[in-house]
Amino acid sequence: MLPRHQIPNAVTIGRILLIPPIVVLLALEHYLLAVVLLAIAGLSDALDGWLVRRYGWHTPLGAWLDPAADKLLMLGIYVAVTLSGLLPLWLLLLVVGRDVWLTLGSALYRVFVGPLAIRPLLISKVNTFLQIALVLVAIVKVGLLALDPIWVQLLIIVVAFTTLASGLAYTVQWGLYAWRYLRGQGGSDAANGRAS
Repeated sequence: MLPRHQIPNAVTIGRILLIPPIVVLLALEHYLLAVVLLAIAGLSDALDGWLVRRYGWHTPLGAWLDPAADKLLMLGIYVAVTLSGLLPLWLLLLVVGRDVWLTLGSALYRVFVGPLAIRPLLISKVNTFLQIALVLVAIVKVGLLALDPIWVQLLIIVVAFTTLASGLAYTVQWGLYAWRYLRGQGGSDAANGRAS
């Protein structure tokens, strides 16, 4: 029987298992069912977070698995909608490039500076919300409702801005922490660098 403290991880794994069918449904243009599964994935994300906060079921696996699941879901969705022609290729490259940049940056930070806590900044939370909103609006416009294309274009611009802004915010913050740490002024601060 599954230990109680592993229930959030099981929910997260369920979210990961939803990624392939969501991507396939988007590729096949079955948008309504894809949106339903996306809603379930979103609810599962909220559920596992609530379980961890409510019952204190923190685990090292969960600390790694939950953000990995979110990144895999976003990557799969963005690749699918880009290949379907709903979003421009340059935006996919920007979103993926930002994640690659932050992943490399956090790895280098750990190697040359020290521990790096993984917690999202406000700009990153806003960026993630807008990325999801953009995908949903793009899917709804094509497959469900006749929305004015201007909304998708506006969201593309906003998402591009918040993607760049969040990447820059982390770069500046980690750079300051590293500079203080290496000067011997902020060893304790260095462990508080945040990423999403």
